[in-house]
Amino acid sequence: MVSPSVTDAPELPPRPLICGCCHAGRLSSARFATHRGQRREAPASAHGRPAGAETREPVPATGVRGYSPPPPPVSPIKGLIDFHTHAAPDVFGRAVDDDELATLAASRQMEAVVFKSHVTMTADRAWLARKHVPGVKIFGGVVLNGAVGGINSQAVEWMWRMQGGHGRVVWFPTFDADNHVRRAGTAPSGIRVVDEQGAVLPATRAVLKVCAAQRLVVHTGHASGEQVLALIAAAREEGCDRIVVTHAQFDVVDMDESQMKKAAAVGGKMELCALGILGGPESPLEFMRHSRRVPFKETAERIKSVGAQHFVLGTDLGQSGNPTPADGLQMFVAGLMAEGITREQIQTMGRENPGALLMG
Repeated sequence: MVSPSVTDAPELPPRPLICGCCHAGRLSSARFATHRGQRREAPASAHGRPAGAETREPVPATGVRGYSPPPPPVSPIKGLIDFHTHAAPDVFGRAVDDDELATLAASRQMEAVVFKSHVTMTADRAWLARKHVPGVKIFGGVVLNGAVGGINSQAVEWMWRMQGGHGRVVWFPTFDADNHVRRAGTAPSGIRVVDEQGAVLPATRAVLKVCAAQRLVVHTGHASGEQVLALIAAAREEGCDRIVVTHAQFDVVDMDESQMKKAAAVGGKMELCALGILGGPESPLEFMRHSRRVPFKETAERIKSVGAQHFVLGTDLGQSGNPTPADGLQMFVAGLMAEGITREQIQTMGRENPGALLMG
């Protein structure tokens, strides 16, 4: 009996080309081929695999033909905490909802994330996200903007009492802050934390007293650099020991190196955010073009000068059109390490410091 030849084989549809962006590890260095071509040109080995398959080289870490490498065996942000994220539902466009944000964080083996909303508390949402997405810790808090009555100690009192006890952060006013609206030119005045002479207001101190009693994290919001220093001093006077300067490098706060060192000297931690690298006039997103771009090099220089022990990492991401918080944190870590920041310093800023603030 005559064996059928290769040319007698039934026609098979052409094998789809394999794109390096999806399957970089399966590219052949020789040629793309159809199924018929492979039957002619790749005889089987003794194990039934194409000859040479047993010795196929692993995909190099730099990727194949200019495409990105495969996912690393260990997440580069494993164990880290993102101290500043935004998600839907919100009054602003968000790229992901609470559960999606938490799922992405869990998939990268992150330790925790903090949910922030400018208009409503997030302690309740943190409880729900923890219930829906096991494997990552979610925390929330309240921003003292006009939507919750401004500098309102009662809003803080009810926030920390929310079921679960995951409401751990109090932000002083952000887009309603007097400093913010004056800089942006959107209103003649906003919510004040200090008076015209720079003295901390009684309502501000009332909030700080609650934060001290419940060991909540005090976030300074969109106060100016000088106002931040006054807030930190008052917070220490009222017994607060968990104080963070909200995105200290962003132009709305604009703390210089000298101010950062003063804040650090009295126990303040400065928040560094990935969003800063995406701002500036060349940003593809129109709403970010008015914000100053904060280069990785500048951030790395601040860390080296002030000391990693005085910083926490966040992303301030979640906006529609921007990277997800998990991708943004990975980008941020890679950019800082490219500028000489060590893995140990990343752990200090991204895990040890925020972990002590939220869970210590």
